[in-house]
Amino acid sequence: MSENIKNMILAAALSLVFIGLWDYFYAFPEIDKQRRAQTQQEQLAKVPQLGAPEQKTAAAPPVKVAPKTRAEALALSPRIAIDTRSISGSIALKGGRIDDVSLKNYRETVDPSSPIITLLSPEDGPSPYYAELGYLTAETENAPVLPTTETLWTTDADVLTTAKPVTLTWDNGRGLVFKRVISVDDEYLFTVKDSVENKAANPVTLFNYARVSRVGHPPSAGYAALHEGFVGVVGDAGQEVTYDKIEKEDNAVTTYKGVGGWVGLTDKYWAAVVAPDQNLPMEARYASMGGAVKTYQADTVSDQKTIEPGKLAETTTYVFAGAKVVDVLDAYKANPGLKRFDLLIDWGWFYFITRPMFRLIDFLYKLLGNFGLAILAVTVIVKLAFLPLANKSYQSIAKMKAIQPRIKELKEKYGDDKHKFNMEQMELFKREKVNPASGCLPVIVQIPVFFSLYKVLVVTIEMRHAPFFGWIRDLSAPDPTNVFNLFGVLPFDPTHVAIFGPYLALGVWPLLMGVSMWLQMKMNPEPADEIQKTMFAWMPVIFTFTMGGFASGLLIYWTWNNLLSIVQQGVIMKRAGVKFEFWDNLRKTFQRA
Repeated sequence: MSENIKNMILAAALSLVFIGLWDYFYAFPEIDKQRRAQTQQEQLAKVPQLGAPEQKTAAAPPVKVAPKTRAEALALSPRIAIDTRSISGSIALKGGRIDDVSLKNYRETVDPSSPIITLLSPEDGPSPYYAELGYLTAETENAPVLPTTETLWTTDADVLTTAKPVTLTWDNGRGLVFKRVISVDDEYLFTVKDSVENKAANPVTLFNYARVSRVGHPPSAGYAALHEGFVGVVGDAGQEVTYDKIEKEDNAVTTYKGVGGWVGLTDKYWAAVVAPDQNLPMEARYASMGGAVKTYQADTVSDQKTIEPGKLAETTTYVFAGAKVVDVLDAYKANPGLKRFDLLIDWGWFYFITRPMFRLIDFLYKLLGNFGLAILAVTVIVKLAFLPLANKSYQSIAKMKAIQPRIKELKEKYGDDKHKFNMEQMELFKREKVNPASGCLPVIVQIPVFFSLYKVLVVTIEMRHAPFFGWIRDLSAPDPTNVFNLFGVLPFDPTHVAIFGPYLALGVWPLLMGVSMWLQMKMNPEPADEIQKTMFAWMPVIFTFTMGGFASGLLIYWTWNNLLSIVQQGVIMKRAGVKFEFWDNLRKTFQRA
């Protein structure tokens, strides 16, 4: 094996080890810290101003007492029930907030009897998370009375369904009548049409605002390749900010301006987003407020709008609260035209690879009925797509093996004269038409495929709780078996052991992956250099422990890919008439043992 090939494989190995070390030593401790963090509510003294503070103000709610249970918090306001194919919950008439949303089609665990996912929760309960729409006005002596978070709206219905919108109404008693028509589709999009009728004698100037607020740092999925926190598109630019980054300074605020877009907060699989009229200018803001327990807020505010006496002003705002299903987000991008709404999923820098990879896996899933089989099929397709390139690489490796005795003779002939040896070796490569770098191509091709599949498994909800066969009930989760508790015989979880826990996620598929990698390395002669020899000998072990906590779907791909590579390389070596090193290397290994 040439130095170039060795260096490329080493670089790929170190890259994967780096990912594993990042997840285990940075991301996993962050998860533990966040799970221990206090998630009880610490309410703000007043609603923060939106947009330019010198122009716009909002009324302040009263200071709240300690959080109640979720049921008690829901009972503090009269409510309109929500009942659709995808969500259940309610809308609070006090404040007109969308603050109670649960997702009917998703459960907390793979157990079908586990609770459904609760996404939004009311302000007065534990872990508040809600969407709110309202009005702001210039701070003047004759400023109009506007609805606040304590305003009690009236309604014309008790239940919101896809077939029946609801209308909220509030009269300020001074000439302004506010109406809010809320409709919802079969998935996760609320359409809110606000109108203000001016029956007073003087014109009024208002600003519409929409915000998503969340109290307390939510638990993180803990993947370095996954964004969680503030997310949005303002104008044509995507904007992502993590919770940790925004909260480094008290009352931190990041502001963006553009025409159209949306902002919100995202978890690994779920999100809550507000989107104003896509054809109008908007000012968006990400903010972190409060003391030990932060309130995170993503909001938008429109340009001012003056309503003359006897006139009516209308505004449409969209609220997304649900699962980040690829087809659903793509549909909202098309209608009602939410700008680049597919970016609510963190496809990453390699969007152009990751999205096609997902589409291919999803297509094969619909064909085969199992995401695990789809991953195996994708591996075969990738192998076939790059077959000419891989064949050329393995043929180059075969040629390199064939001329190894002549290279050895050159080493003996020129001894310590490395310059002369390198010159003669290059001449030998030219005469035999051998390109030592071409052997790196299988590794180079495999790296982007590996990372794109890793990303698909991490970010797409379609892979969540997707079963394979046997004990694998969730391809996006690590293998649940573990050799250190005798595969479930001993009643403890080794991954919870302090410090070393992340390295003890060693189930059946990590072991199969490690063995397949070890077998693949036996296809080639051992390096002459003792340091490289030792490093390559330990590489399968390092990968096995490092990747033990990765998604089981990724380990299934890697194992299957290794086996296909062994077969492919073996066939090419045989056709090239090169000695098949595999069985000799295995024999030597067991003889030494």
